[in-house]
Amino acid sequence: MAGGCAHYPANSFLKECSPHKGYRLKNLGQDNKSDSLLLFLTFSGGGTRAASLAYGVLEELARTEIFLEGRKHSLLDEVDAISSVSGGSFTAAYYGLFGRRIFEDFTSRFLKRNVQRELFEETIPLDNWFRLLSANFGRSDLAAEYYDQLLFEGGTFGDIEARGGPLIFVNATDLTLGTYFTFTQEMFDALCSDVSRFPVARAVAASSAVPLLLSPITLYNYAGSCNYQAPAWVQKTLQEPAVSRRRLQQAVHLKSYMDAQKKPYIHLIDGGIADNLGLRAAVDQMNVKGDIWPSLQYLGWGNIRKVVFILVNAETEPDSQPDQVERTLRSGRVLKSATHIPFSRYNFETVELVKEYFKQWEEEIRSQRCSASKNLARADSTSLELDSCSDIQFYLVEVDFDALPDKLERSYFKGLPTSFYLRPEAVDRLRNVARRILTQSPEFQRLLRDLQ
Repeated sequence: MAGGCAHYPANSFLKECSPHKGYRLKNLGQDNKSDSLLLFLTFSGGGTRAASLAYGVLEELARTEIFLEGRKHSLLDEVDAISSVSGGSFTAAYYGLFGRRIFEDFTSRFLKRNVQRELFEETIPLDNWFRLLSANFGRSDLAAEYYDQLLFEGGTFGDIEARGGPLIFVNATDLTLGTYFTFTQEMFDALCSDVSRFPVARAVAASSAVPLLLSPITLYNYAGSCNYQAPAWVQKTLQEPAVSRRRLQQAVHLKSYMDAQKKPYIHLIDGGIADNLGLRAAVDQMNVKGDIWPSLQYLGWGNIRKVVFILVNAETEPDSQPDQVERTLRSGRVLKSATHIPFSRYNFETVELVKEYFKQWEEEIRSQRCSASKNLARADSTSLELDSCSDIQFYLVEVDFDALPDKLERSYFKGLPTSFYLRPEAVDRLRNVARRILTQSPEFQRLLRDLQ
């Protein structure tokens, strides 16, 4: 009977939807950032291995000084948003809540701590046994409480917003739709819920809820009670489905959240299932209007000249051991290999897709920005300078183990387990190799040259 009383905390109800308020990229405080540079980071999944690699990139960005628009500061200060999944979400969320404090205590509080063992120990007390017997309280709910005590100190997405950035996009996977679910107000608007009051620890627990090992995190759907209207691009895409099949799928999925009778609950699992890089979510947040130039104008980024994505990918080596045996494989071995297939295939395809987007977007921005500048010049009857309107460059900096030339070193890092415990020396090696890969990246060096 006591176990039956346990229940996960419900997400907050939103009485009135306002598309101009809340935890959105549009409302990100930009006072201390350059108008001409847009910098996104994406942190992949992969347990402590991914969290450590992401942390090493933050360390190097903090060391990298640039002189831009009359100010000398670190490249880390220019980060506008971080999109993360699973293990990478721990580093992203902690930085979002506490900023540079991450360099003081995150290593001891998380990276070099045996989180995996402590999570197991949370299930030992008798009162937690009873709670886990409840149909409305699972292992991920218990994990969320532990993460809150360990790291996040009751922090909410409203607390991240109050710091003025960078905005943190924590990504999970909708269990039934199979698509990524991002903890932003745009997504919560459809549920008539307030993400600013949602605990960061629960979002991270959802983002890292590995199927079978951990239970889903559940949200209530209050749709239909806050005067929410789907964005214009959703209506347009549903009316013209032939324009983009990917955009059509996104519109259909968002529309499904608006029917609380058919979908009263949303069950969220590990974000790596839908997008283990967090890259698709970041790109879609930037292209919020469906077309890149209107999106930049809507977000207040019409003066952007350089768009940078730094992709931190802690992908492992595929498991080749099954190829060495004749006997029928056990279920655990099959599950391990089967889950790696979509990660590796989708990672590659996502990166190639984004590269194509960048080429297309460069041309669209040049064309539409210059067209707008010419029209303004005609209206003012002036000889407005138009050279700067075509100045737009995209950079995709990849930080992954494939960049390492040494085969043995590459094998070592790719062979590290996807768990929430690594030996301290492994954590330090990951931090160091992240800094080395980033600084030796030709694309990163191109960016630094262009910023001079």
